[in-house]
Amino acid sequence: MNLSRENWVSLLLLALLLALPYAAIKFGNPFYVTLATRMAILGLAAVGLNIALGLGGLVSFGHAAFFGIGGYVAGILASHAMSMQPLNFGLFTLPGSNQMPTIWLFAMLVGGLLAAAIGTISLRTSGVYFIMITLAFAQMTFYFAISWPAYGGEDGLSILMRNQFPGFNTMVPLNFFLICYGVLVAALILFALIKNSRFGAALQAARQNEVRVASVGIAPFRIRLVAFVLSGMIVALAGALYADLNRFVSPSMLSWHMSGEFIVLIILGGVGRLAGPVAGAMLFVMFEFLLGGLTERWQFFLGLVLLGVVLFARGGLVGLLAGRQRHG
Repeated sequence: MNLSRENWVSLLLLALLLALPYAAIKFGNPFYVTLATRMAILGLAAVGLNIALGLGGLVSFGHAAFFGIGGYVAGILASHAMSMQPLNFGLFTLPGSNQMPTIWLFAMLVGGLLAAAIGTISLRTSGVYFIMITLAFAQMTFYFAISWPAYGGEDGLSILMRNQFPGFNTMVPLNFFLICYGVLVAALILFALIKNSRFGAALQAARQNEVRVASVGIAPFRIRLVAFVLSGMIVALAGALYADLNRFVSPSMLSWHMSGEFIVLIILGGVGRLAGPVAGAMLFVMFEFLLGGLTERWQFFLGLVLLGVVLFARGGLVGLLAGRQRHG
């Protein structure tokens, strides 16, 4: 197999992320397993956004809505499984569940439906108007969560026991990391397939010249809507995993600050790059952990790094490591 230098860099980053928790256990620092898990989950969320932003050029400040919705789906289903009371939707009821595959399915379904509703409206605009509409929808879901006392309101919702996955004891940090890492790899494979498919080519073409794409009979709106929905589903899945990691869901997961973090991750790692979200998540969590213990203003130094990337390394960390080569 003839792999490009960028692909080798991507494999190296994934190998480094996989090795981190094992090295942490070997050297008696199990806390780093949790950090690696957080890297994997944030990387997964950024992979989802990278479909919309990196391939479609859709700068969305509303993806925190999908992230938070995924978290609340996990928390709500888990709480009803614990109390053994079904969710009542009037005409039908839905039993709670503490099984991760079931929770992931519902999180992606609800996230996809929300993304379809938001995308149908917001994708009729462009530029700063698209950014502001997606931000407005995210803030609407944020304030809805705050005003929802049945599930904690502004105090959030606790998950007493981490949800279960067949064949794994999810309370063991390394096991939970491996689950999150496996989902991340699957999402990266999906991203690569999309990027190299005819759909991906049409999506990237619509980003570059919408008029020419429409002139050959391809509807840019439909292409972007599908990409937006897929993006929202993956981010919602990441939100469900993040809720399990912390065993807590709060309205802060729906905040626009979270949407901004996802964009920062992609820019740091490389917009549209396969492993860009992974590199960005690893760098972000490292800055947060190493500098966060020294100063509350650690984000100032992250901002300096981000500024340097924008000015001198437009391809992000992955582009810097891979060197100059043609990138779609």
